[in-house]
Amino acid sequence: MNWPKTLNILKKCLKNFHLASLLAPTDLRIFHIFSQYLGQLNLGALVIEGKTKAVYDIVDSPGHVLLQNKDRITAGDGARAHDMVGKAAISTATTVAIFELLTNAGIKTHFVRQESDTSFVGIKCAMIPIEWVTRRIATGSFLKRNEGVKEGYRFSPPKQETFFKDDANHDPQWSYEQCVAAKLEVGGIQIGPHELDIMARTTVTVFEILERCWAALDCSLIDMKIEFGVNPETGEILLSDVIDSDSWRLWPAGDRRLMKDKQVYRELAEVTPEALDTIKRNFEWVAERVKLLSPKPHARAVVFMGSASDMPHCEKIRDSCKLYGVPCELRVSSAHKGTDETMKILAEYEGEGIPTVFIAVAGRSNGLGPVLSGNATWPVINCPPLSGDWGSHDIWSSMRLPSGLGCSTVMYPEAAGQCAAQILSLSDHIIWSKIRAKQLNTWIGLKTADRKCRKDK
Repeated sequence: MNWPKTLNILKKCLKNFHLASLLAPTDLRIFHIFSQYLGQLNLGALVIEGKTKAVYDIVDSPGHVLLQNKDRITAGDGARAHDMVGKAAISTATTVAIFELLTNAGIKTHFVRQESDTSFVGIKCAMIPIEWVTRRIATGSFLKRNEGVKEGYRFSPPKQETFFKDDANHDPQWSYEQCVAAKLEVGGIQIGPHELDIMARTTVTVFEILERCWAALDCSLIDMKIEFGVNPETGEILLSDVIDSDSWRLWPAGDRRLMKDKQVYRELAEVTPEALDTIKRNFEWVAERVKLLSPKPHARAVVFMGSASDMPHCEKIRDSCKLYGVPCELRVSSAHKGTDETMKILAEYEGEGIPTVFIAVAGRSNGLGPVLSGNATWPVINCPPLSGDWGSHDIWSSMRLPSGLGCSTVMYPEAAGQCAAQILSLSDHIIWSKIRAKQLNTWIGLKTADRKCRKDK
């Protein structure tokens, strides 16, 4: 064996795992040993290989796979295909950033971690052969299938379509009823109305989250496609596959002429090296900006408590804020006993110019919330610490306000945190995304519980 040559090949394989499939059996075994020694993944069998990616089992991590992107761009079910050096790294960077954003928001995905510049690790799912497309603007194939609809027609709510993955028949469009009638068996479960409803709801939620995120960068998400898989170990449906510039139409400033997605490649009359360079730069543009979709929160909640004895109540408010990614600070200040100090603290926060919601925690005669409301331009929420003997009085004290004041009142600390998050979500798309994902997961939980009740009869 020519060891220098073999080691050189193995080093290249460590950077691009899909090259390992080209090794001879003897070299492949050495590759596994070599990669394990260097802390790299010990790859197993090739699970599936498509036009733009390959999926491998991970020997030392059952239930997980490595998704390896390729330097390949295709269109028209592979009728048009070209090599594009660097595309694998660009696609991986985009996919990882998107899945990290969605996972952080609370969407259940197969993503685990990035492994290399061109690959990432995911939960091994049985893929559901249905492609889910969500459209905000009518364009592309929709116009061909729906004569008379003009390009630019806006769908509110977003338009949803499903396509059965079948390259030989060019991925035919399926209705909801066709999806049900197919009775697809995937990952040990049958895909019926329950599963389809979950995927449909999740698809729209994912689109709306990413749409709002891109809007923060003055980019319009026109439409996108996603796929789902079933985790065989849990039976749970997870957002799977990849999400990159092959997955959507993206128009900066809402202008079709500035599009940065694969549609540019589809519409080329002739594919030249110069044209491929332009497409690559477009994809790089997206990969760079996708990192900006998850900024640190630029909003906060500040809890004023009239007494340190209210700390346990206020800590529950802070915990609720954290669920939505809202930074929350606790302060002790009495509007009755230290009015000047309360005004000083208020002025400090407003002077910083960071969008803020103030939450007033005061019982008995609640002067704290009304005083804050009368002197602040930011919203104020009353959340009195209720006691068994005087609860109704504490609520009445917070609700019976002088004219010219507009602070609201909620009874429970969890509700105070949620209310603050909903207010701040008007200007913070990350907080908005967490709220949207939580609503989705609550809906799925209720639907699943209802199904279990019917099965238990």
